[in-house]
Amino acid sequence: MPLIEWVPNFSEGRDLKKVNAIADYIKANADIILLGKESGADVNRSVFTFVGEKEEVFKAALACVEIAVNLIDMRKQKGKHFRLGALDVCPFIPLKNATMQDCIMLAKAVAEYSGKIGIPSYLYGAAATTKERQSLAFIRKGQYESLEEKLKTLPPDFGPCKFTEQVKKSGAFCFGARDFLIAYNINLDTKNLDTAKQIAKTLRAKTPYIKTTAWFIKEYDLCQVSINIEDYKKTPILFVFNECKKIAKNFNINAFSSELIGFAPQESFCKQGQDLDTIIKELGLDYLKPFNKKEHILPLELL
Repeated sequence: MPLIEWVPNFSEGRDLKKVNAIADYIKANADIILLGKESGADVNRSVFTFVGEKEEVFKAALACVEIAVNLIDMRKQKGKHFRLGALDVCPFIPLKNATMQDCIMLAKAVAEYSGKIGIPSYLYGAAATTKERQSLAFIRKGQYESLEEKLKTLPPDFGPCKFTEQVKKSGAFCFGARDFLIAYNINLDTKNLDTAKQIAKTLRAKTPYIKTTAWFIKEYDLCQVSINIEDYKKTPILFVFNECKKIAKNFNINAFSSELIGFAPQESFCKQGQDLDTIIKELGLDYLKPFNKKEHILPLELL
């Protein structure tokens, strides 16, 4: 049976009772494995990593839409992370025996369901209906605060174009199909956000297959360069870290440790013959909290 990885991102990272309720509700409605979850208070966001068979992932995704609508109120939600709605992004990723077409079909089916219950829903990545909509950044430009106008100028693929009371509460949801993406943050020994943004901009310009931003994380008392690695085979994690260190040094800043959000394949860390534990130490992945390989390295049997 095809295995699908599914990584819903919710615009809630402060109320952990809600975060746990989301996970419990999804697991109660489908036979699916929760590999891990990450929550951040400053970004006010939670990222879940699930794996399951195609049919069960579909059931879980429908439950995901329902719980997001019920639990999260975007009129009150604030955070550093870009967001458009309560269930901000919901990508499907093909794993063992699955194809991108499987994931496109899932994204479209769940987006259609979301639209039918009154939530503006956009398709992105490989599921996008136009070339420009392939870019999540294009869809989320202006964030939730610009949603009323966006619904007029960029109509959703499914759901209402009006900023109804329900839409004010839920925001808009984004459903996509894509290849494996690694969410990775590098810690800087500075609190100067302008400098951190310059480092992120320079890193993005010099390094292929990545997207970057920067933010100050109050709970860590430092700035981070936040990175999406879109092709880890061509741009592995250690390469990105070392490039960031070089660039930061030019600003008299030390990029001294890092943080992995969710899962990454082992080959994204090191090539065959290299010692994984040594590289984890070099990346400083246990600086903010203990790094558990079982919670961050995708098992080979799923690939």
